[in-house]
Amino acid sequence: MPTYSALTTLPGEDAARAMADAMERMTPEPTGVGVFEIEDGSGLWEVGGYFLEPPDQVMLEVLVVAFGARPFALSELPEIDWVAKVRRELSPVEAGRFYVYGSHDADTVPAVLAQGGRVALQIEATVAFGTGHHGTTLGCLKAFDRMVSEGFAPARVADIGCGTAVLAMAAAAVLPDALVIASDIDRVAVDVALANVAINSLQGRVECLEAAGFAHPRLEQAAPYDLVFANILKGPLIQLAPDMARNVSKSGRVILSGLLVVQAEAVTEAYANQGFRLQSRDDLGEWSALVLKKL
Repeated sequence: MPTYSALTTLPGEDAARAMADAMERMTPEPTGVGVFEIEDGSGLWEVGGYFLEPPDQVMLEVLVVAFGARPFALSELPEIDWVAKVRRELSPVEAGRFYVYGSHDADTVPAVLAQGGRVALQIEATVAFGTGHHGTTLGCLKAFDRMVSEGFAPARVADIGCGTAVLAMAAAAVLPDALVIASDIDRVAVDVALANVAINSLQGRVECLEAAGFAHPRLEQAAPYDLVFANILKGPLIQLAPDMARNVSKSGRVILSGLLVVQAEAVTEAYANQGFRLQSRDDLGEWSALVLKKL
């Protein structure tokens, strides 16, 4: 069965969320509506709806006029088993000592581990972000691998916005004595993280929590952290900077990504204003990964 998408952009978060609320009351009813900030400095927000039947185009035109949005772009999406497609197309990822693979590539693992000093992490293609293939996750893994090679051994690690928890598991795999907590605002992501932790036999080594930023009693109780991963987006990263300063130990590090190359300076400045100093920046294609140290 095909699905249908209707996407538009308009200025301002309040207007975008109001439009999304109106879309949810349409007939036929959408199966889901999303609101996303376009992180290019334009101030525009994207609103998208997904339908099992062709959406009412007259109603969409009414919404465009009512909220001052651009005309909707309508698309018919073919029925695709996306997980199967991703599994076919994603090959294993190597980031220093880390080898990230799916179950369909399990036969490659013995040869990798035979090299010695390698860490293999199985991550399944799911609805959660962070398979290791995206430039942001790859950049974080490479930055962490380099830090470990330089002798950095944090005792307390947090992975904020963990997605599949690949970064938290990488830390747990090479830091056997460290406390490692992975959190995400999305309950589905937390469930995926728990499943991946079990697949990699890291139960008891990675705690998985549902939380927005550091707003969880367990995260607050375990602070301060010597290392924090945050592979999210520019806006949330900047908003999180003051909390990072409160929850990272003196001389602690943060590895930040989820941001475009053109956004790296703004994020660096926000953290510099909170007492962090840039140690390294890795640009992979259009994405950046930052390592900052708290002074």
